[in-house]
Amino acid sequence: MKIKSNKKTGLIFSLISLLTVFEFLILYPTKAYSSSYIWNSPFDTAIETSSELTENSIDDNSNPLNLDCGSCILVEQSTGQVLYSYNSHEKLKPASVTKLMSIYLIMEAISQGKINYDTPIPCSENAESMGGSQIWLTTTENLTVHEMLKAICIVSANDCVTAMAEYLGGTEENFVNMMNEKAKELGMTDTNYKNCHGIDEDDHYTSSFDIATLSCKLLNQYPEVTNYTTIYMDTLRDGKSSLVNTNKLVRNYNGCTGLKTGSTSLALYNLSASATRNDMKLIAVVMKAPTSDLRFKNASSLLDYGFSNFEYKKMINKNDVVKSVKVSKGITPIVNAISENDCGTLISKGNDINIEQNISIQDTISAPIFKGQTIGKVTYSLNGNVISECNLIASDNVDKINLFSMCKLILNNWFNLLRA
Repeated sequence: MKIKSNKKTGLIFSLISLLTVFEFLILYPTKAYSSSYIWNSPFDTAIETSSELTENSIDDNSNPLNLDCGSCILVEQSTGQVLYSYNSHEKLKPASVTKLMSIYLIMEAISQGKINYDTPIPCSENAESMGGSQIWLTTTENLTVHEMLKAICIVSANDCVTAMAEYLGGTEENFVNMMNEKAKELGMTDTNYKNCHGIDEDDHYTSSFDIATLSCKLLNQYPEVTNYTTIYMDTLRDGKSSLVNTNKLVRNYNGCTGLKTGSTSLALYNLSASATRNDMKLIAVVMKAPTSDLRFKNASSLLDYGFSNFEYKKMINKNDVVKSVKVSKGITPIVNAISENDCGTLISKGNDINIEQNISIQDTISAPIFKGQTIGKVTYSLNGNVISECNLIASDNVDKINLFSMCKLILNNWFNLLRA
């Protein structure tokens, strides 16, 4: 009897609520909220993590670490901030570091569904005839994309990258055009490709700055590539072909995640080396080092400099609740403002105690509100300078109160009450 009485009381209460809302919305519309009122967010423009390298006040003409190379650069991968550079825009021969662009286009094709890791790739006579680093492909065999990536990333196989280029571009020439178009798209203004592998050729050049740009793009957009670039030893052809990584830092440098070596008699010794420690991701590019050992030593010195003097400070994680905001004229009174993306920045070690947080958001916002709608911004400053910022978005939809939404809410309450 008590349960039935409670249900009856609930139904009566809901009916009274419905009649009250009807009177409020229909009989006295002037007492309700104005239908012409629209809350416009001042934060409609999305904030994106910088995809360009930021040089700031770095002196590109000095070489205080006394590195023995023609050009070099050190950047933080997530922010694109340049930490050290020397002759970074000088146009030099990249040798097999060229393959970073070929790898980028392969990973892009996989992400777009044009190929997958199991796609068999044939070998043409042209690919078979390639000299330099190779695994001696023949026209009688097909390797999968997975196997091709192993050979390209670990031993810098010219025959494999040529076979992939011909498969994706139709011809190597068409693929090289794709490489140059992608270089323009990525802002690599110091770069011109003449082939997909890096064997010396007139008018084939790039800079350490552009290699760093490409390396950042590759690792940020396709982090799964490190499944290949971190392999030190492996095999192909059922164990008959041994692969040993040309990048010795993969074995010898703590946190190394890749990335690509290159050398010819004209280019000398080049390297794009990536490493991660304590959430900080660094990329060191060295070009025109006189010996192989010096390129690894130079890259290690750059990475050591970065890890010793800087740290990546994570401010907030994606979807973290930053603030609960009151909702006016909504069917629910509160909505959570959450971080749209991970938010962090690179700072000199020990400076994190001086970081200030500022949340820009209205105390009350009006419905309707849509999940993912930008409703504010959180900014982090150091010594008065903004070092990182992120949009705040609504965690859920909040409908505007009207007869339909209120009836829907009451009916849901009735239904839940009757089920109890």
